[in-house]
Amino acid sequence: QAQGFATSRLKITFMTIESTAPAKPTSFSWRLYVPKSITVIAQEGYRFADFRADAVAGLTVAIVALPLAMAIAIASGTTPDKGLITAVIAGFLISALGGSRFQIGGPTGAFIVVVYGVIQQHGFDGLVLATIMAGLMLLAAGLLRFGDWIKYIPEPVVTGFTAGIAVIIFTSQLRDLFGLRMDNVPAEFIAKLEAFWGARETLAFPALAVALGALATIVLLRKYAPKLPGFLIAVGGAAAAVTFFN
Repeated sequence: QAQGFATSRLKITFMTIESTAPAKPTSFSWRLYVPKSITVIAQEGYRFADFRADAVAGLTVAIVALPLAMAIAIASGTTPDKGLITAVIAGFLISALGGSRFQIGGPTGAFIVVVYGVIQQHGFDGLVLATIMAGLMLLAAGLLRFGDWIKYIPEPVVTGFTAGIAVIIFTSQLRDLFGLRMDNVPAEFIAKLEAFWGARETLAFPALAVALGALATIVLLRKYAPKLPGFLIAVGGAAAAVTFFN
């Protein structure tokens, strides 16, 4: 009798799970193309606490992403204003129209080598055309469900790609870290290091002090006051120090 009661409860549990599980779409539906921001606000609303959390997160991302966007634009062979405009427009569109609840968008160092090569060979107009073509390819990949194939990519490949991006971002900041005076910085890793070494005599200790001070502020705040926005405080303090000490 006890076994039969346990079996019946198990059946009821399975029935409950099946009845509450969302049905997978069997065909294309307009609901698949509704941005996540709209569905979340429609289902859960938007409170002041949500706005406060989003505002702090947005300021943190902006104060880090905007200077990085300008630096990446310079490293890619174009002007800082193009990187700034791209970060603002693309960041807004990604957040507003993205399909993920926790969408992250911003400049990526992995494209420095690609963008630099396109600009050198085909100019800025060629870069615009290549960007439009890439967007169409991404739309086609989404409609064909190519995203499901990501599970077949080995983890070492993903790890290596991520580590490569980290190296690119780190090396792209070395010129400003040491305050080196250089006009053109190569996009390739080895050539970039050689160029930095060639300009080592232009090292600026005030620039290095500002960078190390900002880094120390971030590390210390993350350890002793993790609730404070360390990036905002570090960048704001560095800007104030540069202005105050001329």
